Amino acid sequence: MLNTSDKAIIHDLAAEVAEVAALPIQEKKRSLWRKLNALKPKRPMVMIDQVCWNEMNVNDELTLRCEDPECRGYENHLRMILYQWRHFRVDMVVEPFIRVHKAVGNSGFGVNVRETTAVTDPTSSVVGHAFVNQFQNDSDLDKIKVPVVSHDEAETARRLAVAHELFDGTLDVREEGADPYLSLWDPVSSWMSVEGVLYALVDRPDFMRELARRIVFGYMSMLNQLEEQGLLCHHQSLVHCTGACTDELPGPDFDPERPRTKDIWMFGLAQMFSTVSPAVFEEFEIDMCMPIFQRFGLVYYGCCDPLDRKMKEVRKIPNVRKISMSPWVDEDLGASQIKGDYVYSRKPTPALLAWDDFSEKEVRANLQATVDTCACHGCPLELILKDISTVRYQPQRLWKWAEIAMQTVGG
Repeated sequence: MLNTSDKAIIHDLAAEVAEVAALPIQEKKRSLWRKLNALKPKRPMVMIDQVCWNEMNVNDELTLRCEDPECRGYENHLRMILYQWRHFRVDMVVEPFIRVHKAVGNSGFGVNVRETTAVTDPTSSVVGHAFVNQFQNDSDLDKIKVPVVSHDEAETARRLAVAHELFDGTLDVREEGADPYLSLWDPVSSWMSVEGVLYALVDRPDFMRELARRIVFGYMSMLNQLEEQGLLCHHQSLVHCTGACTDELPGPDFDPERPRTKDIWMFGLAQMFSTVSPAVFEEFEIDMCMPIFQRFGLVYYGCCDPLDRKMKEVRKIPNVRKISMSPWVDEDLGASQIKGDYVYSRKPTPALLAWDDFSEKEVRANLQATVDTCACHGCPLELILKDISTVRYQPQRLWKWAEIAMQTVGG
C-alpha cells in the first residue's frame, strides 16, 4: 500500500515532466535525431549521459523525499530528468511516458566476478577493479553456461499496477522489455582481467576462440528466448547514450507483442581491444560477433575503443549506422574513413571538466575542432559527452559545457 505522501510527491514531479514532454520542442528534437540517423542531418546533435550525479545536487533539486523504495526509484528518475532539462538539456528528448521494466530473469553465463575494488570517493559509483583470472585451463571453459531467460508475469503485473497508481493522469505507463547488452569482451575482461585476456590472445588463441564461440552461442540463444517469449524492448529512445529516433525501425510486419531483434538497435564494442592489431580485432570481434550483428535492424558500434585505424573492419558490420570516435582517435583520420557513410559519434574528452581549473576556452576549441573536421569530410556528427566521473563537485562546469556545445553546433 503506497502512502499518501509518496503518491503526492510522485504526482507533482510527474506532472512537471508531463508539462515539459508536451512542449513542441520535443517533437522538433525527435525530428532532428531522425534526420541525423538517416544521414541527412540539419546540424550536429549533442547529448550528455553517464553523469556523476553524486556531485550534481544543488538547492536540494535531487534530494529524495519518498519513503517507499520503489517510489524513491521513480522519484530519483523524475528528478534527474527535470534537473537535466533545467541545467544541461542539450538535445535530450523528454518522453510523455514512464517505462516499467518487465520482470525478465536471466541466469547469465554462470561465472561470478571475483575482484577487489579501489575507492577514492565513497559517494561515487566509479571504482577501480582488479579482477581474478578464472580461465587458466581448458577445463575452465565448461564454467560457461547458456543463459536461460524467464519472465515473472505476476511481478510484472504488480509493477504495472503500482505505476498506474502513481502515474495515471500525468504520464502514460509503458511496459518495457529487455534492451540486451551484448558485449563479448567486457564480461570476459571481468572473468579473466584485461591483462589475462590480452596475454591469452597471444599465448592461447585456440582457447580464446572457443571461449568466444561459447559466449556468442549463449547470446544467440538468449536473443532467441527473448524473441520467443515477447520480452524484447521496442521503440527505443536511446542507444548507447545517443538519440535512437529513426523512421527505419521497427521492421516490416512488426508485432508489438513479439518484438524481434531486427526491430531494434543494438550496440557493440570491444573496449579492451584498443591496442590489438586490426587483424586480431577482425577475427576475434567483428567476425566472431557477426551472427549477432546480422540480427539487428541498426547497429551503433564502439565506445572508448579508438576505431580510426580499424574502419575497414568496422565497415563489415551490416546495418552499422553510428560509429564511435573516442577521445583517443586521430579525428581527421577517423573522419576521412567515415565520410558521409555513417554518423561520426564523437566522444569529447570529459577530462576537461575534471582539471583543477575549468577552461571554457579549451572546451570550445575541443568541440570546434571536431565540428570543423567533420564539416571538411562531410560526416554527419553527434557530440556525446559521457563517462563523466567528476566535475570536482562544481556542477556548473557541466552546465557551461552544455551551453558551449549548443553554441558550437548552432542549436
